[in-house]
Amino acid sequence: ISDQKPLGCWSVKHGQTLTCPVVCNFETHEYIAVHDDKVLRIWKSEDINLDKAFKATLSADVYRIHSLPNGGPVVLFKGGGVRTLDVLLEAPQQEIENVISDEVIRWSEACMEGQQPVIIFTTEKDGDFFVYVQKPKLSSLHKYKLEQQESFKPLCFTAHLKNQTVTLLCLYSNDSVYKILIPLQQDTEEGEEEEQILSKSLLLNLSVSGSVLKGTSLVVLDKDHIAVLGSLAASGKEPRECLTIWNTKFQTLQTSKELPLGTSGQLWCYEEKFFLTHGKVLTVIMYKCETSSLAAAVGKLKDSQTPDVSSFVNWNTLEDEELVVSFQSQESVALKSESKMNLRSRRNNVAKVQPETLSVGQLLLNLKDASTFVLENELKQLMSKAPTPDLQATIGCVVTALTDRCKTNPKYYPQNFLLQIVETRDLSYSLCPDLMAVALEKKDVHLLQICLQRFPDIPEEITYACLKAFLSISEAHLQRTDVNLDSVICYIDVEFDNKEVKTEIVENGFNAEKDQDMCDTKIPKETHSKSDGESCPVGPQKAALLNAVLHSAYTETFLLPHLKNLPARQAILFLRYLYYLYVKCSEKVNTTLPGIRCPTINQIMDWMCLLLDAHFTVMVMLPEAKELLSNLHKFVRAQVRFYSELNKIEGSLRELQRLNHLRDSQTYSIEVLEII
Repeated sequence: ISDQKPLGCWSVKHGQTLTCPVVCNFETHEYIAVHDDKVLRIWKSEDINLDKAFKATLSADVYRIHSLPNGGPVVLFKGGGVRTLDVLLEAPQQEIENVISDEVIRWSEACMEGQQPVIIFTTEKDGDFFVYVQKPKLSSLHKYKLEQQESFKPLCFTAHLKNQTVTLLCLYSNDSVYKILIPLQQDTEEGEEEEQILSKSLLLNLSVSGSVLKGTSLVVLDKDHIAVLGSLAASGKEPRECLTIWNTKFQTLQTSKELPLGTSGQLWCYEEKFFLTHGKVLTVIMYKCETSSLAAAVGKLKDSQTPDVSSFVNWNTLEDEELVVSFQSQESVALKSESKMNLRSRRNNVAKVQPETLSVGQLLLNLKDASTFVLENELKQLMSKAPTPDLQATIGCVVTALTDRCKTNPKYYPQNFLLQIVETRDLSYSLCPDLMAVALEKKDVHLLQICLQRFPDIPEEITYACLKAFLSISEAHLQRTDVNLDSVICYIDVEFDNKEVKTEIVENGFNAEKDQDMCDTKIPKETHSKSDGESCPVGPQKAALLNAVLHSAYTETFLLPHLKNLPARQAILFLRYLYYLYVKCSEKVNTTLPGIRCPTINQIMDWMCLLLDAHFTVMVMLPEAKELLSNLHKFVRAQVRFYSELNKIEGSLRELQRLNHLRDSQTYSIEVLEII
């Protein structure tokens, strides 16, 4: 999210429309979507074309699919009928009953009661609101009517299930949150159950210090806290959209954060993270709920307009104020923002604490002017502590502190310490965004290699910068550099004079003599052996670094503009190496290079196409690239012809494989099979 890297994208055909949110099946790791109300699609991450994914046309319109971690997906239809996905796939055209009549579903939620999924949904008809509680596996259904209020109506709902009781929270138009308790009833025989009216109790008034929050969405955090997204309106002032955390036990506003770019009005919560749109950006905010206390609630109420420094943390910049961060907040709710939000700091009001209770931020601030020896020792002790939920973020702060020291002191560069952290810790680029920039400045190719291999979220701009740096560094300099050669040592043979040993290569379906006359370009014999894929155009160190780039994840749309800026000679050198790898892969029947973390044939082909797209005009115009393009063209054409011939005998090969299975393995025989 922080680096805007799409990991997957699927589109329906023109004219089709996705009609409910896509969900993930936790059990099978598949995605489930519905388009045009009735068409169900199921696919996995590696599937590319959504049109070729599994398809099932249902007999009724789908309202929503709910996916439960331990209960599987459950499908709610617009008529109120509910089916588990397994039951639905057994007979997609099965008849779905209409539970509601002339009612419209406004909201739905799914919970687990033991091993049984429970669906709760609300409907509206002529201003009246109804609540349905359904257990699809037990064919159990109960209907309730909300207590009617003439002056105000419910805007949104949320619910959770605990101790056989559904707790339904309703945000009403009078800026209040009401609580409704619905006990799970035993099944009754048809016709015996009467419609019950649910009474509600006031849980919270969304007003503080004369300001009223016009809420649009709410989620439950724990038994004492809820989060509400809405506009905070004060008399004489413009409404401001805010994310607010409320303590329902003590009726107080715990903390709030203004969202000046506006939101869509929707707030999601999953695994202690908020998800909301802020302007055009999806913002993710981590939070941590602690035991509610009166002291914390009252303390917050006294100064609700200036949240404590522990409320928001900006991981992308660690300035003096922002270092004062408490990972073990004394407040009842601590918000730690991963988005680029402004931190409201009250550094001067932070009390003195004992060294053993120092937070990470306070410790880093104290070490800002410490000697290099003291700094590294303290950071090593900090990382050696027992694992905590915040350990990964702590390591990110440690790396950021080290890179900040490198920026202020150009002579300081703890290469071994940084290598140790990256190799032994599960980090990502977003946790320490300045690390690779500092490594590029110091030309630390070994650290860059490890980062490319281990970081899953490197921006395309940094990937390009690494590629350009690797191609520009001389072979003589790289020979004196420590580089991991595991990805090349098994297919590049090096003599003592650091020149590759030439071996005879017989490519699948490629004969150089046969194809020489098929190309219009005449290649001088004395230069033919230098670029025909038989010899590696780079040394083993540079090859290992380039392999790390090939393994790095990227999105073509974002990488291509940067790749166009690659100097022509470096682009040709890189293409020569890709061609060399392509030939090497083609030597093997399974088109797989030997070794650890070697590039795959798909990665090689993708980068080759990407490089040609970025530099095709330049490649055509440069004389030194003419021979390379000619050889590449011949080799690819030979490969296409070879696989075309294989396709012709595919049926015969399958028949041969079938005969091998039927043959008695204990009998020795020699057979001659004629393929016609």
